[in-house]
Amino acid sequence: MIKRTLEISNPVYLKARKQQLVIEKEQEVVASVPFDDLGILLLAHPQIVLTQAVITACHDVNAVIIHCSSKYLPISLTQSIASHSLHAKTLREQIALSTVRQKQLWQQIVIEKIHQQLHTLSLFGKNHPEIERLAKNVHSGDKHNYEAQAAQKYWPTLMGANFHRDFEESGINQLLNYGYAIIRAAVARAIVKTGFHPSLGLNHHNQYNGFCLADDLMEPFRPWIDEITLNQESYNLNQETKASYLQILASDVLFKDRQMPFMIALDYFVAQVKQSYQDKTTQLQFPQRILKSDGGN
Repeated sequence: MIKRTLEISNPVYLKARKQQLVIEKEQEVVASVPFDDLGILLLAHPQIVLTQAVITACHDVNAVIIHCSSKYLPISLTQSIASHSLHAKTLREQIALSTVRQKQLWQQIVIEKIHQQLHTLSLFGKNHPEIERLAKNVHSGDKHNYEAQAAQKYWPTLMGANFHRDFEESGINQLLNYGYAIIRAAVARAIVKTGFHPSLGLNHHNQYNGFCLADDLMEPFRPWIDEITLNQESYNLNQETKASYLQILASDVLFKDRQMPFMIALDYFVAQVKQSYQDKTTQLQFPQRILKSDGGN
């Protein structure tokens, strides 16, 4: 079953009652949602109040809670770390992964990310032969950092020569931040569901980042957010633009020739990544977005 992404952007009081998330405003119940239906709970107002019981209930169903700043930008995640019955065993296997295998998997991720960047460019009638060359020459561990070299060519080609990717800026950058946070949360949720710990990355190793593996595995899906962003009628972060990013988790993708919602495909994708830790011959397959121009609905 596809889990819901619920955004709350008004000052409300959230409590748990009879396996339901109850939303109260001015001491009146305005809505309730079964916790079992929740995949992501996005809290986008500084005056939202929630009980410890809500956090616990979300953890029990492996729902991610995204917390937003006063500027309504996602800044942190609350995620269970023990939702898998074999968590300890899986964690030991994750820690034991060899450096060689980490580099092999990162190589596959970088190649797919560059291919997705090229696809996004093509949707806007653009191309860059040098980016194509980089995709063909990524080595194990991306030792020449072709990911960064591709990004240096990709952004001005897609957004224009004056564009600069800056987390602190508003407009397009603010929308990108929001969209990436949605993908990151969904990937983190799938990671924990497999029994992996999201802080143990393949390439990202920041000791202050609790979601290094999520940052690794989401890389090929960033260009999907770029395409959605560039197609926005407005570059203001409002209800309409937010909705377009939230909808991507329920949109259909292809994974191993099967059509399914993206959030479900992420579960299968991360399970495949887990298998690749044990089976060193596994070549990762990645969900592919279905667009109208590709014959999708």
